[in-house]
Amino acid sequence: MSTLTQTKTQLPQVHLPRNPGMALDLDWVARVQANTSAIERRAATLPGRRSVKKDYQAAWLLKAVTCIDLTTLSGDDTEGRVRRLCAKARQPIRADMQKALGVSGIQTGAICVYHDMIETAVDALRGSGIPVAAVSTGFPAGLSPFHLRVAEIEESVKAGAREIDIVISRRHVLTQNWQALYDEMKAFRTACGDAHVKAILATGELGSLRNVARASLICMMAGADFIKTSTGKESVNATLPVSLVMIRAIRDYFDATGYHVGYKPAGGISKAKDAITYLALMKDELGNRWLQPNLFRFGASSLLNDIERQLEHHITGAYSASYRHPMG
Repeated sequence: MSTLTQTKTQLPQVHLPRNPGMALDLDWVARVQANTSAIERRAATLPGRRSVKKDYQAAWLLKAVTCIDLTTLSGDDTEGRVRRLCAKARQPIRADMQKALGVSGIQTGAICVYHDMIETAVDALRGSGIPVAAVSTGFPAGLSPFHLRVAEIEESVKAGAREIDIVISRRHVLTQNWQALYDEMKAFRTACGDAHVKAILATGELGSLRNVARASLICMMAGADFIKTSTGKESVNATLPVSLVMIRAIRDYFDATGYHVGYKPAGGISKAKDAITYLALMKDELGNRWLQPNLFRFGASSLLNDIERQLEHHITGAYSASYRHPMG
């Protein structure tokens, strides 16, 4: 299992200078275009361009687990449910399976919850090093009064959240009001303080891939640490064409500024084979540096179940029932 051990130990997370943002450059924004047909053709080839088997497949799947934001965002969330989810984050793969794979210490990238569950999650994860992320700013619609959205961020940081997932105002993108989008994102970043901020673009509601590209760039200019596809509540969530556009915006921003910005596809990613496709896309477009949890996350929960089943198949040669791998 040397391949698995190498995957776990290679490229350890190191501190990267945080993206400080920059002045709004509307000339750069105006130059951003998106060739939709070319993007869709490229995206259509992605699932078939990478085929990894046996130890290599298991290694990629373990990498995917370390990049999952294990999430519960339901109106019926309870403290018990959140604590079970946190226990799963601490040990997402059964101990006997980790031993069979020759690895140890596998954990998820973070736990993502509503504000009311932050303190419960922080307590349940104490000593693990796993950060708590909180959705904020009137998630998922982002239509509450602006001062309340800013206050919600501040309260979540005060409660112990180390990452804040904010939602932008889609109307600013749809009306091309780039200054308003920049100012909003800048205010959210300031309210986060030392907590990292993930900007949720709700790409399924932005109208075009060009709008996605421009909104991605502006959020990074305003200091976003991550850009994220979706809330998971829209009718269209993470897709490969959208991901390609956002990842290339990250690459352009890095080339121009030297600052690393992370990427988080969220919603609709529930199969292990899809996780490998997204990881391969990150490797192709941005390189190995972006295959670490501090620069790449999946917003998912059911994905972990399928990954566990695939890993058990790798170990035993047989697929187990999904109920043998409860998420929380």
